Amino acid sequence: MTTTTDTTTLKHTPFHDFHNANGAKLVDYTGWEMPLHYGSIIDEHHQVRKAGGLFDVSHMGRFRFKGKDARAFLDRVCTRQIWGMSDGQIRYSMVCNHEGGVKDDVLVYRIGETEYLMVCNAANRMKLIEHFNEVKDEAGFVFKFEDETEATAMIAIQGPKVMELMSNFSSEVPTLKRYRFTIKNLIIAKVMISRTGYTGEDGVEIILPAKFAAKAIDMMLKNVDMDAEEPTIKPIGLGARDSLRLESGMALYGHEIDEHLDPVSAGLDFAIKYDKSEDPEKSPEEVGRFIGQDALQKFKSEGTPRKLVGLNLEGRRSARQGMKIYSGGGESEVGFVTSGVNSPTLGKCIAMAYVDTGHCETGSKLQIDLGRAKADAEVIALPFYKAP
Repeated sequence: MTTTTDTTTLKHTPFHDFHNANGAKLVDYTGWEMPLHYGSIIDEHHQVRKAGGLFDVSHMGRFRFKGKDARAFLDRVCTRQIWGMSDGQIRYSMVCNHEGGVKDDVLVYRIGETEYLMVCNAANRMKLIEHFNEVKDEAGFVFKFEDETEATAMIAIQGPKVMELMSNFSSEVPTLKRYRFTIKNLIIAKVMISRTGYTGEDGVEIILPAKFAAKAIDMMLKNVDMDAEEPTIKPIGLGARDSLRLESGMALYGHEIDEHLDPVSAGLDFAIKYDKSEDPEKSPEEVGRFIGQDALQKFKSEGTPRKLVGLNLEGRRSARQGMKIYSGGGESEVGFVTSGVNSPTLGKCIAMAYVDTGHCETGSKLQIDLGRAKADAEVIALPFYKAP
């Protein structure tokens, strides 16, 4: 995440004017001009943990698949089983390459038997479009594929007081189960509201037409006293979003997963369905295998050399991505850091890291090379934080 002085080529989300009006520090994030923070990142982090925060996540990709082969195609490119989902259900999945590396982690929404929506990471949007078109053409799948990213907007509202706030708009939304969504008619637009998020707190994510974005955010905030000592929700930037997800042990693409890091090593087995059989009398070969399945099955059966773990660090210096990890008093290199932060909630430094399987047991003592010095660290179970 870097700042830039030349913003002429950056994309703007439909909430760009809102960010400027609220004093956001805007930065270049994967080609979009996005809010890093509006004030203090630490204060924004605590705001989400204590009450609620509103995030602009419109930079994330949104794809629609519609047609007779839409489901079969998604079962081909996704590690999670899409067959058998019910209308209004969402599943978290990986899109893998043939070697088992992760092209992206995504959410798949079932709108109907022949219609699905996918949300992907902003950095991987164009890569996935190319990949999907190649798979579609090679296999002869018949469906309509649309990139709706720039025609729509997306916000996330996260925190322990959010569902109470959402009851002002709909009595149905607070009753949604996790990883379920509903489509509501809001004045002149249809909006998709899902009980999902990326902070470890309860909350919703909302997808709506881009042209309705400004009106929607006014409606969302009209009954919120933004100047109150403890407002129900406040706008939150990408800085706090990252520290919140890290405390909650959630993988971030480009850190814990990428084209060379597989979901088995990352502890994401729950998002892999190794036997996608629609008919128990059919073999997996008859049903068809998803891309990367052979590699992932091998990782599962034979094991992987490293595992993703949580680390508690001694001292006040945070670990950063790529820092090396050692055992035996710093003599043997046994891993590397993927993400680190001085946790606002826990008041200590934490990190996620890939560590050799012989040193990844809970309680293992390790050392992290911080540059000028090494910090002692202890392996702990993920996540670091769970909402009450």
